[in-house]
Amino acid sequence: MGVALQSQPMTRAERDALPEDGRRHELIDGMLVMTPAPGVPHQGVVGELYVLLRAALPDDSGMRVMLGPLDVTLAEDTVVEPDLLVARRDDFTEKELPHAPLLAVEVLSPSTRLYDLTLKKARYEKAGCAAYWVIDPLEPRLVAWELVDGAYVEVVSVVGDEAAQLTAPFPVEITPDALVLR
Repeated sequence: MGVALQSQPMTRAERDALPEDGRRHELIDGMLVMTPAPGVPHQGVVGELYVLLRAALPDDSGMRVMLGPLDVTLAEDTVVEPDLLVARRDDFTEKELPHAPLLAVEVLSPSTRLYDLTLKKARYEKAGCAAYWVIDPLEPRLVAWELVDGAYVEVVSVVGDEAAQLTAPFPVEITPDALVLR
């Protein structure tokens, strides 16, 4: 993961003015975080999870499952791009989700693992994102947290062919092995 060194916090406008270079450009507390485009194992998990969540999404839920990258503004100095998210349909603008989603999902990569498990998780928690999941395609493993009294509590940790019964933001069963393309 490459992190731009800067002497003062970057603004959203400065981040938005960066040239397109094939990397993700996220802003966390004014710090620019650049990561390379994800690889095939990562994108395979994202695609399989998207199909699974779309199939489980209740028709009358008023929610939308979206693939990243999509800007999610958690604060004026924090714009993230989760791999997948769920939010209320009415909350999206044409350009972004202007606040925390109901669910943010990150698929771990060697270049993003530490960042996704620490800094990003803390920012989603602080912004009030109701559920945060991380999936490790190498094990494979799913860990899910839900917001309880303003703090994340781990509600699921499954590996391989173990099934996770999740309820937030809607009921769904996920088996980590089923997400990994073989």
